[in-house]
Amino acid sequence: MAVRRCKFRLYPNKQQLTKLFAARRLHAYLYNACVAHRRYEWKANKHSITYFEQQNCLPEFKKFWEEYARLNSLSLQATVKRVDLAYKGFFHGLRKPPKFKSICKYSGWTYPSSPKKSGWRVEGKGEHGRLTLKDLGITLRMRGKVKQWGEPTTLTIVHKPGVNQWFASITVELEDAPPKFGSQSDLSYESVVAFDLGTETAITTYNGQEFEEITNPRFTQVLEPKIKKASKELRRKRAPNRKKRIKASNRWKKHRRKVSKLQRKAGNQRKDWQHKITSDLASRYDIGVSEKLNTKAMTQKAKKGGKGKKQKAGLNKSILSVGFGNLNKLLTYKIEGKGGLMLILDTRKLKPSQRCPQCHTVHKEWAELSNRYHVCDKCGFEIERDRGSVLLMYNVATNKQPELGTSSVSLGCSGSTSSPKVPLNCGGMKQLGQMKRRRSQAKEKGELKPQFPKSWG
Repeated sequence: MAVRRCKFRLYPNKQQLTKLFAARRLHAYLYNACVAHRRYEWKANKHSITYFEQQNCLPEFKKFWEEYARLNSLSLQATVKRVDLAYKGFFHGLRKPPKFKSICKYSGWTYPSSPKKSGWRVEGKGEHGRLTLKDLGITLRMRGKVKQWGEPTTLTIVHKPGVNQWFASITVELEDAPPKFGSQSDLSYESVVAFDLGTETAITTYNGQEFEEITNPRFTQVLEPKIKKASKELRRKRAPNRKKRIKASNRWKKHRRKVSKLQRKAGNQRKDWQHKITSDLASRYDIGVSEKLNTKAMTQKAKKGGKGKKQKAGLNKSILSVGFGNLNKLLTYKIEGKGGLMLILDTRKLKPSQRCPQCHTVHKEWAELSNRYHVCDKCGFEIERDRGSVLLMYNVATNKQPELGTSSVSLGCSGSTSSPKVPLNCGGMKQLGQMKRRRSQAKEKGELKPQFPKSWG
């Protein structure tokens, strides 16, 4: 079963807005209470609180704070689990320790189960409709349209404070499309496309016959003068300061909304462009070939005291303006959604920007970004940098690189649906439910309690 996330905009009236803001405030209080609980127990008793300990406190917590009694129990558990996942990321060195969240900036809450269990209902089949939240006793008008609709599984209510808009993010389960390729002999290389992502040219593709280049629209850079001007006006207004107990002026709030609107416009333009480009490629090809990119490492800040800080900042801005990571994700799920295949090549093993597509020689001097035209000193092959990379990836996918081997495993090539080498026990709500059922069954049978993985706390 494939899982897709569908986003709809909500249009509440004044009474419904009051209930939504009240529920968001209560979930924010619960989040901060869980963070404070963990901090106190560690400082006072050197005890690391687990998710199950905080979850077991919820019944008594709801008795003491009566306003939480009307909220759905599973949604409260999801908020507690949100704190647990934040601490897990901190323990694994993936983020900083969780902090208290401001109520004004708290995004929303989640119903982590199907409508029958979590007390919510959707009226519609992927095109507009209504959303009912039984714990709040409201039915919201919902607008939006998705290409595919299935069985709803989870619901997340999201609030965007900058524009004061509410959204419903619903995950649905879809039946997997029948694969178009039953075996290796069924592969049709006529429908293969290899694409390379860049900053000057956003996407360079090659289908075995011709190259296609899609320029970088640079939405962020186009709106940057307006954003800078609005930000300069914002800095001249009285900003809030909690330590000095200074409230924000009305002019500061007005210009803050103006800056947010411009930034949101650039993001919406980029997202719309990405969907149009990936939908066009997915409709024309059945097999996509790309390289594995670590966008987070590519957009790191320059080291302190190093040279070229402005150049690195400009490069990071160009990479983020294209959106490397999101483009790969969109193209992957759209090709797989119609039964196609997505191949991800290991960049470290293949080195597409340093290897000659004809004689397969690796040139380390080609790694410099300033070198935009490659000339091989061994075979004399000449080609542009981006076109050479995409040509090499296409040859690897179609087994036209004998010197590199013909096995996809030896090439570091994996399908987009391949399972990772190391299983990630992130402790999702479904996994926790399975562990609870196993523990209750073991109690009934008189057997030993199952041990939880250490990564679960």
